[in-house]
Amino acid sequence: MRMALYQPDIAGNVGTILRLCTCLEVGVDLIEPMGFAWGDRALARAGMDYLDTAQVVRHVDWTAFEAQAPGRIVLLTTRGGVRLDDAEFRADDILLLGSESAGVPPEVHVRAELAVRIPLAAGRRSLNVAVAAGIALGEALRQTKRWPA
Repeated sequence: MRMALYQPDIAGNVGTILRLCTCLEVGVDLIEPMGFAWGDRALARAGMDYLDTAQVVRHVDWTAFEAQAPGRIVLLTTRGGVRLDDAEFRADDILLLGSESAGVPPEVHVRAELAVRIPLAAGRRSLNVAVAAGIALGEALRQTKRWPA
């Protein structure tokens, strides 16, 4: 299982997700361009001392990422057709999150084999991307019995 971030805008969110994935032994794909420099202080502050052990692969663009994607792409989106609690995850899934400001473009949205949404209270639009990553990754790891030993 992997986590992929499509053109992320906020260094602190990426650092938080890198820390999450490092602690849960999940690799991360970063699809550039990003809205900040890789060495951004907010990235380091949020990732703390976990960044050195993070399993990160950086891709120059969507095409480069898509060419090497080893598993099913599962898009986490507010427009997802399947509720998180109804989704069936696989061990080789790539959980894809869009940028904080724009999500993903239509060509990325249609490429996903599964579009999943986290149910929210009426009138609420979305969660912070790092929070959504943690909720979805937790459910995916639970279903596939891939929590760290």
